Amino acid sequence: MGSCCHHESSFSPCSARQRRTLWLTLGINALMFGVIVGAAWYGRSTALLADSLDNLGDALTYGLSLYVVSRDRAAKARVALFKGGLIFAAAAGVVVQIVHRLFHPGVPLFEVMGVFSLLGLAANGACLWLLWQHRQEDINMSSVWACSRNDVAGNVAVLVAAALVWLTGAAWPDVVVASGLVLLLLVSSVRVLSAALAELRITAKASPAQTTDLPTSLPG
Repeated sequence: MGSCCHHESSFSPCSARQRRTLWLTLGINALMFGVIVGAAWYGRSTALLADSLDNLGDALTYGLSLYVVSRDRAAKARVALFKGGLIFAAAAGVVVQIVHRLFHPGVPLFEVMGVFSLLGLAANGACLWLLWQHRQEDINMSSVWACSRNDVAGNVAVLVAAALVWLTGAAWPDVVVASGLVLLLLVSSVRVLSAALAELRITAKASPAQTTDLPTSLPG
């Protein structure tokens, strides 16, 4: 972790770099949510809808991350806790859509799935590249990095689903991939929540001087 991130000053070079990165990734994800959610409804794809909800969750996450960039570690841990809740909520939303598709089946448009999953992959790949340098700076940026990594995996999964829909002419690949994305979101949610709770427990016991030496990123 870079030494500049040991300081909580809002004027630190580390905070300034984090803000620039978060503003960029926030803009990318907000734009992609609008684009992909429309494509998901048009293409009748649950997997693509899951991808769009992930983008919305990330846009909210990056906004929250901007809020706590220069705040203390306890504040960052509390926001990370909220981020974990947002990821869980996104998973729940996809489950609702999966159930809806099971009762109202229909073959999604694989062309729409393929084109927009590639577009999302390019956008999220750019976000992942931007966030790479910040991934171990503190729990705030580490949790953002985890969200972005999920996005790339989700885009690849939707692309695979599009290929399988094309090959089989059936809707099941879309539902299966959407279910896999739910699992990915749940695992990520538990991971972020666990790290945030651990950080809160540690910061509650430590003095302000001691907290500068505490681990501040997600494990792994």
